Amino acid sequence: MTLTMSNGIRRCGVAALALCGAGLLSMARAADAPAPDAAASDPAGLGWMAGSPPPPDRTVRFDDGSYWRFPALRWSVSHFRELMPTVNVSRGLGAPVPLPRALRTDIDALRFMPIGATQPMTWEASLAANYTDGIVVLHSGRIVYERYFGALKDDGQHAAMSVTKSVVGTLGAMLVAEGRLDADKRMVDYVPELASSAFGNATVRQVLDMTTGLKYSEDYADPDAEVWMHAQAGSPLPKPRDYTGPRNYYESIQAIQPQGQHGAAFGYKTVNTDALGWVIARVTGRSVAGLLSERIWRRLGAEQDGYFTVDSIGTPFAGGGLNTGLRDLARFGEMLRNGGRFNGQQILPKAVVDDIRRGGDKAAFARADYPLLKGGSYRDMWWVTHNEHGAYMARGVHGQRIYIDPKAEMVIVRYASNPVAGNAANDPTTMPAFHALAKHLLASPR
Repeated sequence: MTLTMSNGIRRCGVAALALCGAGLLSMARAADAPAPDAAASDPAGLGWMAGSPPPPDRTVRFDDGSYWRFPALRWSVSHFRELMPTVNVSRGLGAPVPLPRALRTDIDALRFMPIGATQPMTWEASLAANYTDGIVVLHSGRIVYERYFGALKDDGQHAAMSVTKSVVGTLGAMLVAEGRLDADKRMVDYVPELASSAFGNATVRQVLDMTTGLKYSEDYADPDAEVWMHAQAGSPLPKPRDYTGPRNYYESIQAIQPQGQHGAAFGYKTVNTDALGWVIARVTGRSVAGLLSERIWRRLGAEQDGYFTVDSIGTPFAGGGLNTGLRDLARFGEMLRNGGRFNGQQILPKAVVDDIRRGGDKAAFARADYPLLKGGSYRDMWWVTHNEHGAYMARGVHGQRIYIDPKAEMVIVRYASNPVAGNAANDPTTMPAFHALAKHLLASPR
């Protein structure tokens, strides 16, 4: 196991952001002693990157993979711009639009039963259990709860990880609603360079809903998995002298080969979103970073610029490279809750939100076997619960989340740095906590 981990961390040092070792930490947890808890791993308390220069044992680097090792990870996720090249998502020059505040003092004591537990947990305890870095709850458009921990401050930015996919999926759905993309057309109709890849005869809809048949494994324990090829291609670091593989995201996408049948089953694969990002760029003449700024970020009244990590030729990492302020991501979620409307204007066509909320093919989703998401579906790169509140989510490794509950008029946005990458580690706490809060806000509105 130690040899496998060493190999993985070495590869991790040349991988691109969220693709880098997203499953390796889970492997480490199984092989090593339990990770320190949230208090013991607090990056401020541990002094990561504190000093001029910081001590060697508290220095974080991108090129050697140390930035992704826990607990240094808890500092890194709030400081990626200091470690690797990025491209801005400008908020424009207008004044920020403040979010109304009506903070509540009754939320921390809210009790719920985690999945599989025998004893209830409080909302406040769940924050530490999930290594929360920051969380904002909106109810009826007002901030009712806001907390920050560790390296994240209210004026800081944090990695959204695969929440990025839902943001990029929203851009794609917007272009479909506006008639600039035809969801039934093949990807090759928009990007001819995809003709010889698995994406060539996939439809835009199949990519949006991740029902593509790709020979692409995200098994991080397998050194030959295609995810490593994609990560190596996207790394901005110089390639080894004898390297002959793809050198950027575009080349990596073209190298993906078919396996199985498009449309048959849901398969969560990061490369789908990077392929969608290429189509978006080709159709609009804007990268996903530029289009997000132009069509959404500047119109939200955002407080801060966002940014994307990029590959060696400046291509934004559509599959997981977005970094934002927490309240700005809450503005994005609130826009969706309001049918695409925010800041006094219709930013997204309402048809986009309606399409997401309807969800995707439940049978195709069921074939992927997510035990904690039974009855759910996937649409436009959003996870749709189909629960009694009609909640839908954006999810990212290590605990990133946008959770929108239309019935409760609630939006929760959380940034986190859980030592275990997969959401299966935090879902048993997260899902019942969020649903319990929705019911609480419905029962006791203020």
